[in-house]
Amino acid sequence: MNNAMTPTASSGRTLPQKLYDGLHLLDRIPHDAIALLSRVSIAAVFWQSGQTKVEGWHVTDNAIYLFETDYKLPFVDPWLAAHLSALAEHLFPLLLVIGLASRLSALALLGMTLVIEIFVYPDAWPTHGTWAVCFLVVIAGGPGRVSLDHFIAKRLWGRPGLE
Repeated sequence: MNNAMTPTASSGRTLPQKLYDGLHLLDRIPHDAIALLSRVSIAAVFWQSGQTKVEGWHVTDNAIYLFETDYKLPFVDPWLAAHLSALAEHLFPLLLVIGLASRLSALALLGMTLVIEIFVYPDAWPTHGTWAVCFLVVIAGGPGRVSLDHFIAKRLWGRPGLE
């Protein structure tokens, strides 16, 4: 058999090996892009949820009713829970989008996700797990260079890394 016809003749690598080697190109996806996508996409989920709880600047009676009847969080007054939830679902997503206090915001919304999973919708773990991954990208790796956290850290300390 002619060696020129075999898949390994030109480089000593088989086609599956070459394809596997090509997967290393995926290592070049920058964390900045992944973190930005994580921050913006999960922020949209919580912002939209927060919008269902308010009319103008007021928490709706329907939102309070849901906390009284459907959500039934232990140890928290439904009126207070509805207001705190509406505040958190607007404040922390906004901070995530602009990249300010990103790790703290992601941690707060991860905590909220855990409460939702444990006390409200325990069968929704696939959805909540997906949300958790978005938060963990930001918590573990930071918000990336497209964030106010990065800009502030660079200005105050002359180097990024504290974001």
